[in-house]
Amino acid sequence: MDDDNYLELRGIKKSFGAFVALDDVHLSIRRGEFVCFLGPSGCGKTTLLRIIAGLEMQSAGRIRQAGRDISVLPPAGRDYGIMFQSYALFPNLTVAQNVAYGLVNRKQKRSLIAPRVEELLQLVGLPGSGGKYPAQMSGGQQQRIALARALATSPGLLLLDEPLSALDAIVRVHLRNEIRELQRKLGVTTVMVTHDQEEALSVADRIVVMNQGVIEQVGTPMEVYREPASPFVADFVGKVNRLEAVAEGDRWFRCGEMRVQCQPANGADFRPGREVALYLRPEDRVIDGVRDDDPMRCVGTVRHVEFLGGNCLAEVAVDAIPGQPLQLQFSLNQMDEFGVREGAQLNFALRADRLRVFPVPVGR
Repeated sequence: MDDDNYLELRGIKKSFGAFVALDDVHLSIRRGEFVCFLGPSGCGKTTLLRIIAGLEMQSAGRIRQAGRDISVLPPAGRDYGIMFQSYALFPNLTVAQNVAYGLVNRKQKRSLIAPRVEELLQLVGLPGSGGKYPAQMSGGQQQRIALARALATSPGLLLLDEPLSALDAIVRVHLRNEIRELQRKLGVTTVMVTHDQEEALSVADRIVVMNQGVIEQVGTPMEVYREPASPFVADFVGKVNRLEAVAEGDRWFRCGEMRVQCQPANGADFRPGREVALYLRPEDRVIDGVRDDDPMRCVGTVRHVEFLGGNCLAEVAVDAIPGQPLQLQFSLNQMDEFGVREGAQLNFALRADRLRVFPVPVGR
């Protein structure tokens, strides 16, 4: 085991009857790292977290934590704290008793438990609230209590299972930032399950994108967003334009009346005539100073504008790519500056260096 790798998963498989929930998962997580398992419902991310926790037993594969094989250990024999979506607080216990639960189970001295509980409540921003009951606290406060309880025994690993999805949007953003700040302060290795891409992009050191029981890509938020390893990742993480094109050889592709040259993902080489898909983020366009001889120059008409607060998405019908409208992103200031409105004509260029090319499955 690499000294920097705190948690190692090797060949993890999990089947429920004929259904394969996880298929040969390999993953290494470094000490002190914040990793997000990201994917749609049913992709296997929660199952993988529960296997790490010992709440579910893998059908095959091994798990090592801090150099120790924990593959068949029960939950109580593993070193982690866990926080669930549903808070899972005991309604009949006070806040202090909830936070102290793990410490009491480990038979710590009472004289040590009380100051530790107060320290934890201070840490999560709820000092002096130990005498209250969960029902007297808001959803965000209850989640803070659940976080304090998960951290009470100073675990080497913190597991977070969709911890913020039950909260409203403003509280969710605020609390995710607090969790990230606290994780950095404590240096605890953390694994969080989420289906919320914005959440994963904002807090993770690395993102593990999962789909149908396999890992599609592992990378930093920037790598996953800018350099998606598969069409699934490109579609699932962030907004993206998908254009149908045909390979012409030597990294040239024809899309409608346009010819573009770009580097295919994973260094793939497509034979001429192969159908491909070009992926491009809405922000990957140039408006200022577009030359008439720029091969990526486009002229199009704005068909629709979607207001998203600080930004807008304009759907543009491009003359050279009939039947394949583009979604382009603009700030509110740019909307005014470039006269972006329904019916307006736009002159812009696509960024060839940001295009990602993937093969279209044969027979599709």
